[in-house]
Amino acid sequence: MAKYPRLLANTENPLKPSAWVESDQVEFAYWLPNVSGGQVITNMPMETDWSPQANIRYAQDAEASGFAMGLAQTRWLAGYGADHQLEAFTIANAVLQHTQTLEVITACHPGLWHPAIVAKMQASLDCCAQGRTSINIASGWFKEEYTGYGLPWLEHTERYRRSEEFIRVLKGMWTQDTFTFYGDFYQINSVPMLPKPLHRIVVFQGGNSKDARRMAGHVADVLFMNGNTNKGFREIIEDSKAAAVESGRDPDEVKFGCSGFCIVRDTMEEAADTLRDIIMNADVQAVKSYGEAVKQAGRSSKEGEGMWTNSTFEDLIQYNDGFKTGLIGTPESVADRIIELKQLGIKVILTGYLHYDWELRQFGEKVIPLVREKEEDLRKGKSADKKQSA
Repeated sequence: MAKYPRLLANTENPLKPSAWVESDQVEFAYWLPNVSGGQVITNMPMETDWSPQANIRYAQDAEASGFAMGLAQTRWLAGYGADHQLEAFTIANAVLQHTQTLEVITACHPGLWHPAIVAKMQASLDCCAQGRTSINIASGWFKEEYTGYGLPWLEHTERYRRSEEFIRVLKGMWTQDTFTFYGDFYQINSVPMLPKPLHRIVVFQGGNSKDARRMAGHVADVLFMNGNTNKGFREIIEDSKAAAVESGRDPDEVKFGCSGFCIVRDTMEEAADTLRDIIMNADVQAVKSYGEAVKQAGRSSKEGEGMWTNSTFEDLIQYNDGFKTGLIGTPESVADRIIELKQLGIKVILTGYLHYDWELRQFGEKVIPLVREKEEDLRKGKSADKKQSA
């Protein structure tokens, strides 16, 4: 097992973070629909377009209505209707050129990229975008994306060990004058890198498994979780923080996000009807094929647990278990649920929609302001409690 250079603590890092990182409010992100097929595996008509022009328009809608971030997906081969894919760094660059404040998270698969090259690409993108980039490291579940490109498919634990080294290289290249690294997967020999990024790039990672939790505790800034129950979220958060402590890291450096599919309507009945229609029109064969692929990835972990391991057919229609998160209802009920998630320790809500043409902006205009009001009420309540106890 390789011995790694010590990562800088956030307090030692000379680069300043994005403002949202140190705020006390929950932040909102959205999945860029930069692959075809939308966010659900259904034959139901959807008002969503994967084109560059549409993604620029959606980003401008998100920016104007209170979103902090957008996540550009990374996909290389067709699956669940995603037969057209705009590469993540490329669409991120286009979106950043047409926005002013929105931060774009580029998704990246270790094994398909060398981390030193990605460190340079991301730093350059950050300079071009005036410090508005983050990155999401996806350890991979789609075996054919590796074998199809002639690359080895590692077993579950090894994929996460490789991803941990990948992040260590990124952070080292961004903060050291010259960087040397001798790992099991990557070797860097006294390499300089200029320019540095303009700000402290947040490193997200995905995963629910024990391997993912350990990796998050060791090196990630934010762990993106699939949809889950409150109990499931708590377990992942507790395990990740324990892994941080075990590795000698401040557990408060690790933050958490969750994926949630949003259906916001004037009544609960309308929202439930839309969900039912999505499920009733599911592309059954595509859902089953997707389910087998992702469940195999989860079962391959030592514990036989991971993303999608316990997902039902209905859960898999939204391919990040987004129905489970519970963001389906009226603006008020969805805002209440988000406050509940915040109190569990979730910092970032990663949203997806059936109809990006209007639901993204609708969420920003109807739900985010309610969440901000409720957060302010919580602050006032805490202040009142402090005064009473003084």
